[in-house]
Amino acid sequence: MNQPSRPQPPAQIKKRTGQFSGVQVMFAAILTIGLFLAIDFSGRISAGRPIEQAYQQVGTEIARLRQEQADLIARRDYVRSDAYVSLWARTDGKMVLPGERLVIPVPSSADIVATATPSFTPQEVITSPPGPEPWLLWWNLFFDGPPPAMPR
Repeated sequence: MNQPSRPQPPAQIKKRTGQFSGVQVMFAAILTIGLFLAIDFSGRISAGRPIEQAYQQVGTEIARLRQEQADLIARRDYVRSDAYVSLWARTDGKMVLPGERLVIPVPSSADIVATATPSFTPQEVITSPPGPEPWLLWWNLFFDGPPPAMPR
């Protein structure tokens, strides 16, 4: 018993025509954009490293200068105080308060050993024998004979 055969629907066969589908184009575009962004991001990271180092150096310098400023302000405040004035007056100023006596230690003569300083007077040292006077040399260059004798 043969049943009449029903016509079968034709199989859907895709033909490759060499064209890209829309999904493939979008995927390629997203991949390309992602690649460009990754390259740009790595370039920015490598360019930011020297800037970060400079930032850290400047921060360290600022901290050092702030510490120096604090030290100078503390020194200025101390110099302006009465304690510093009193210390200076007693040490460098050689001043005393009323009722005090100033004592300046003088070294004893027994401790001091006097050494005689030689009295040195420089003397001219002649290192070559005396030569003729310059006018005599000129006379000999121009004339063959000895110079005339000078009357005394």
